[in-house]
Amino acid sequence: MGLVEEPVISISGLWMNYSDRMVLRGIDLKVFQGQIIGYIGPNGAGKSTTVKIMLGLVEGYNGKVEIFGRDIADGDTAYKRRIGYVPEVAELYDSLTAREYLTFIGELYGLKRSSADNKAERLMTLLGLEKSYDMRIASYSKGMKQKVLLISSMLHDPDILFLDEPLSGLDANSVMIVKEIFASLAARGKTIFYSSHIMDVVEKISSRIILIDAGSIVADGSFAELKEKSAEGSLEEIFNQLTGFDKYRDIAGEFVACMQEVSPV
Repeated sequence: MGLVEEPVISISGLWMNYSDRMVLRGIDLKVFQGQIIGYIGPNGAGKSTTVKIMLGLVEGYNGKVEIFGRDIADGDTAYKRRIGYVPEVAELYDSLTAREYLTFIGELYGLKRSSADNKAERLMTLLGLEKSYDMRIASYSKGMKQKVLLISSMLHDPDILFLDEPLSGLDANSVMIVKEIFASLAARGKTIFYSSHIMDVVEKISSRIILIDAGSIVADGSFAELKEKSAEGSLEEIFNQLTGFDKYRDIAGEFVACMQEVSPV
């Protein structure tokens, strides 16, 4: 009889409310090594709250959250050295150069300064930013800043990556490279847990898609499995069906019609 694989993330009975609004309603979830999880849902569904709880950034929840087999409520933050995080909106230290910023981040994760600097410079070069390594981040484009964030999240070789809109601002070639990086990491047993609103990206790179709506998981499976259970074709159509949002064509039509109205003289 084979060994039962232990989940790297285990969530049971997770409830969370902000003042009078219930954000999470009994989330139960187990995530395993090597999975690329697309965690999707409408704005306000509870995606970011779930991730921030796992990161230890939000307290006051009910339920149990275990990362690497340990309850994160026990106060031991050692697990954070084994995770990486890219938020949707990140405040980079614009006055620093990428060398200064990435070396600083590397040291926070326990890398030696010289090792962090050497690795960061090589990773910047691989993403086409070698000439910008000593430029201030304030001069970077959105896509360049996103690459720096991605490098900062992976510099210490984490076992779990939490990413919010990881491909935001990237050009087509960079998207292909980053998608391949995720696939290679997953093949080496790393776990990728990310949120995105770009459904065709989620469809293509996720090994497992979890759809959350109004604080509850309403679908969980591979794209093929979700498609099998739905009358719809694309992930976007499945998403709209499961979340009950089927008025997008009507709204778009009314929006355009309103734009084209001629104001009375």
